[in-house]
Amino acid sequence: MFSGCRKSKHTLKIYFVGDLLLDRGVREQINRKGIEAIFANVKPVFAKADAVVANLECPVTRAISPVNKKYIFRAEPEWLKEVRKCGITHLVMANNHTNDQGRDGIKETYRNHLMSNDLVPVGYGTNQDDACKPVILEKDGIKVALFASVLLTLENWAYLPDSAGVCQASVEELKTRIRDFKAAHTDYRIIVILHWGAEFQETPLPAQRQQAEELADAGADAIIGCHPHVIQSYKTYKGRPVFYSIGNFVFDQEYPPATHGLMVELDFSNSSDTFVVHLFSIKNCVPEMDR
Repeated sequence: MFSGCRKSKHTLKIYFVGDLLLDRGVREQINRKGIEAIFANVKPVFAKADAVVANLECPVTRAISPVNKKYIFRAEPEWLKEVRKCGITHLVMANNHTNDQGRDGIKETYRNHLMSNDLVPVGYGTNQDDACKPVILEKDGIKVALFASVLLTLENWAYLPDSAGVCQASVEELKTRIRDFKAAHTDYRIIVILHWGAEFQETPLPAQRQQAEELADAGADAIIGCHPHVIQSYKTYKGRPVFYSIGNFVFDQEYPPATHGLMVELDFSNSSDTFVVHLFSIKNCVPEMDR
């Protein structure tokens, strides 16, 4: 069970932030200020964590082979060095933009760039079964499993379960995976990261509410949502935190609600689990912690 305050100094501390875009307006800011400036304000905060998980909202590849869709992004590989240096350790690939430069772009993102920069992909694999397996974090015997899936229909994208790609498991599939994992690993906490919901909708959809409760009942200890680009409400369900959308992290959108985000801190210890919510604003694509 979680509580809303810290109770132990001996913890596995994980921070979660939302959509990390390294293209379009963010690219302009990087070219103007340098990549280091993008993360300067959050770097001291991330230094307190054992792991920092962000949603990578673009492939990282030299190849330019865009899929036929409305919004297409691509980041430069050399920027990932600073992403890791600022404290980010894990990048979620299970979203609707990892495929923007095709399947080769996905594979290059993982094989050539994330792994070489000591960044752990979440929600990626050589096939669907591999992509949907959890990523494990462990410290002093405290064990946490990260599951991630994109629940959205991917634009102009063929679902090929035997090919490299991101996890596209349905809620029913996730529930089965969580139950099976929990039965075999009773001492693990389980966090589910979902790319879901409606863009710019500040209220979670009824389907999100139902799905979150079903996943918690299946064994999820916390749920972290992304994709709407705005903060949605959060709650605890049977003592488990549910964040329907934590909003943007590094992004170029100027719509006022899209210029704020949540940094969710989950602290796991042998005696209790706690969570803390940190607010930040995004100014010229740069996150700044609210005081």
